[in-house]
Amino acid sequence: MSFGKIVAALLGVTVLALGLGAGATWWFVKGGAAISTADASVPKEEEPEIDDRVFKYVSLEKVIVMLRGVEGEPAPHYLALDLVFKTPEEEEKIAREQLPLLRSVAVKELSTLTMDRAGKMTVEELTAQMTKAFADRYAQDRAERPFVDVMIGKLIVE
Repeated sequence: MSFGKIVAALLGVTVLALGLGAGATWWFVKGGAAISTADASVPKEEEPEIDDRVFKYVSLEKVIVMLRGVEGEPAPHYLALDLVFKTPEEEEKIAREQLPLLRSVAVKELSTLTMDRAGKMTVEELTAQMTKAFADRYAQDRAERPFVDVMIGKLIVE
Protein backbone atom coordinates (compact mmCIF):
# COMPACT_ATOMS: atom_id res chain seq x y z
CA MET A 1 0.00 0.00 0.00
CA SER A 2 1.31 3.39 -0.82
CA PHE A 3 1.85 6.15 1.63
CA GLY A 4 -0.74 8.37 -0.13
CA LYS A 5 -3.49 5.74 0.21
CA ILE A 6 -2.78 5.33 3.94
CA VAL A 7 -2.96 9.10 4.51
CA ALA A 8 -6.19 9.30 2.49
CA ALA A 9 -7.71 6.42 4.48
CA LEU A 10 -6.73 8.01 7.81
CA LEU A 11 -8.06 11.36 6.64
CA GLY A 12 -11.36 9.71 5.62
CA VAL A 13 -11.68 7.94 9.00
CA THR A 14 -10.93 11.22 10.82
CA VAL A 15 -13.58 13.14 8.83
CA LEU A 16 -16.09 10.33 9.46
CA ALA A 17 -15.35 10.34 13.23
CA LEU A 18 -15.69 14.13 13.41
CA GLY A 19 -18.96 13.95 11.51
CA LEU A 20 -20.36 11.28 13.84
CA GLY A 21 -19.24 13.28 16.90
CA ALA A 22 -20.84 16.46 15.59
CA GLY A 23 -24.04 14.59 14.74
CA ALA A 24 -24.21 12.97 18.16
CA THR A 25 -23.60 16.31 19.86
CA TRP A 26 -26.34 17.96 17.79
CA TRP A 27 -28.76 15.12 18.56
CA PHE A 28 -28.14 15.33 22.32
CA VAL A 29 -28.47 19.11 22.31
CA LYS A 30 -31.73 19.03 20.36
CA GLY A 31 -33.05 16.12 22.43
CA GLY A 32 -32.08 17.92 25.66
CA ALA A 33 -33.73 21.12 24.44
CA ALA A 34 -36.92 19.21 23.65
CA ILE A 35 -36.91 17.63 27.10
CA SER A 36 -36.26 20.92 28.86
CA THR A 37 -39.02 22.56 26.77
CA ALA A 38 -41.40 19.79 27.78
CA ASP A 39 -40.34 20.18 31.41
CA ALA A 40 -40.92 23.91 31.21
CA SER A 41 -44.55 23.38 30.16
CA VAL A 42 -45.22 21.11 33.13
CA PRO A 43 -45.98 23.21 36.20
CA LYS A 44 -43.34 22.73 38.84
CA GLU A 45 -44.37 22.01 42.39
CA GLU A 46 -43.90 25.13 44.40
CA GLU A 47 -41.71 24.70 47.39
CA PRO A 48 -43.64 25.23 50.59
CA GLU A 49 -43.14 28.63 52.07
CA ILE A 50 -40.87 28.44 55.09
CA ASP A 51 -42.35 30.04 58.18
CA ASP A 52 -39.41 31.66 59.93
CA ARG A 53 -41.41 32.99 62.88
CA VAL A 54 -40.40 31.99 66.40
CA PHE A 55 -42.92 29.61 67.94
CA LYS A 56 -43.83 28.79 71.52
CA TYR A 57 -45.70 25.71 72.69
CA VAL A 58 -48.63 26.21 75.05
CA SER A 59 -49.91 23.16 76.95
CA LEU A 60 -53.48 22.37 77.89
CA GLU A 61 -53.15 19.50 80.33
CA LYS A 62 -55.59 16.97 81.76
CA VAL A 63 -58.56 17.23 79.45
CA ILE A 64 -60.69 14.34 80.76
CA VAL A 65 -64.08 13.20 79.47
CA MET A 66 -66.28 10.22 80.25
CA LEU A 67 -66.84 8.10 77.17
CA ARG A 68 -70.27 6.88 76.29
CA GLY A 69 -70.49 3.13 76.63
CA VAL A 70 -73.00 0.40 75.96
CA GLU A 71 -76.16 0.53 78.10
CA GLY A 72 -75.74 -1.57 81.24
CA GLU A 73 -71.94 -1.63 81.11
CA PRO A 74 -70.66 -1.92 84.70
CA ALA A 75 -67.49 0.21 84.53
CA PRO A 76 -67.33 3.74 83.16
CA HIS A 77 -64.71 4.59 80.54
CA TYR A 78 -62.81 7.80 80.06
CA LEU A 79 -60.43 9.54 77.73
CA ALA A 80 -57.65 11.78 79.02
CA LEU A 81 -55.33 13.84 76.89
CA ASP A 82 -52.92 16.73 76.97
CA LEU A 83 -53.01 19.14 74.06
CA VAL A 84 -50.11 21.27 72.86
CA PHE A 85 -50.68 24.38 70.76
CA LYS A 86 -47.95 25.69 68.47
CA THR A 87 -48.32 29.45 68.61
CA PRO A 88 -46.27 32.34 67.22
CA GLU A 89 -44.29 33.98 69.99
CA GLU A 90 -46.17 37.26 69.66
CA GLU A 91 -49.52 35.45 70.17
CA GLU A 92 -48.48 33.25 73.10
CA LYS A 93 -50.20 35.48 75.67
CA ILE A 94 -53.46 35.39 73.72
CA ALA A 95 -53.29 31.60 73.43
CA ARG A 96 -52.73 31.26 77.18
CA GLU A 97 -55.67 33.57 77.88
CA GLN A 98 -57.88 31.42 75.65
CA LEU A 99 -57.03 28.09 77.32
CA PRO A 100 -60.45 27.92 79.08
CA LEU A 101 -62.17 28.31 75.69
CA LEU A 102 -59.88 25.69 74.15
CA ARG A 103 -60.61 23.27 77.01
CA SER A 104 -64.35 23.79 76.56
CA VAL A 105 -64.17 23.11 72.81
CA ALA A 106 -62.05 19.99 73.42
CA VAL A 107 -64.43 18.60 76.05
CA LYS A 108 -67.45 19.26 73.86
CA GLU A 109 -65.83 17.49 70.89
CA LEU A 110 -64.45 14.53 72.84
CA SER A 111 -67.64 13.89 74.81
CA THR A 112 -69.35 12.77 71.60
CA LEU A 113 -67.06 9.74 71.33
CA THR A 114 -68.00 6.24 72.37
CA MET A 115 -65.52 3.88 73.99
CA ASP A 116 -65.49 1.73 70.87
CA ARG A 117 -64.81 4.67 68.53
CA ALA A 118 -62.18 6.27 70.78
CA GLY A 119 -60.34 2.96 71.13
CA LYS A 120 -60.10 2.57 67.35
CA MET A 121 -58.98 6.11 66.53
CA THR A 122 -55.36 6.83 65.69
CA VAL A 123 -53.57 9.87 67.09
CA GLU A 124 -53.64 11.42 63.61
CA GLU A 125 -57.42 10.96 63.35
CA LEU A 126 -58.00 12.44 66.79
CA THR A 127 -55.68 15.36 66.01
CA ALA A 128 -57.57 16.04 62.76
CA GLN A 129 -60.89 15.95 64.64
CA MET A 130 -59.61 18.38 67.27
CA THR A 131 -58.13 20.70 64.62
CA LYS A 132 -61.48 20.81 62.82
CA ALA A 133 -63.35 21.50 66.07
CA PHE A 134 -61.07 24.44 66.90
CA ALA A 135 -61.24 25.80 63.34
CA ASP A 136 -65.05 25.59 63.40
CA ARG A 137 -65.26 27.40 66.74
CA TYR A 138 -62.97 30.24 65.64
CA ALA A 139 -64.90 30.53 62.37
CA GLN A 140 -68.16 30.69 64.34
CA ASP A 141 -66.70 33.45 66.54
CA ARG A 142 -65.18 35.16 63.48
CA ALA A 143 -61.88 35.30 65.30
CA GLU A 144 -58.36 34.41 64.30
CA ARG A 145 -56.81 31.40 65.98
CA PRO A 146 -53.83 32.32 68.17
CA PHE A 147 -52.09 29.08 67.18
CA VAL A 148 -51.04 27.42 63.94
CA ASP A 149 -51.14 23.77 64.99
CA VAL A 150 -52.63 21.55 67.65
CA MET A 151 -50.83 18.39 68.76
CA ILE A 152 -51.59 15.64 71.24
CA GLY A 153 -48.99 15.39 73.98
CA LYS A 154 -50.58 12.51 75.90
CA LEU A 155 -53.54 10.22 75.25
CA ILE A 156 -55.15 7.66 77.55
CA VAL A 157 -58.29 5.72 76.66
CA GLU A 158 -59.39 3.63 79.62
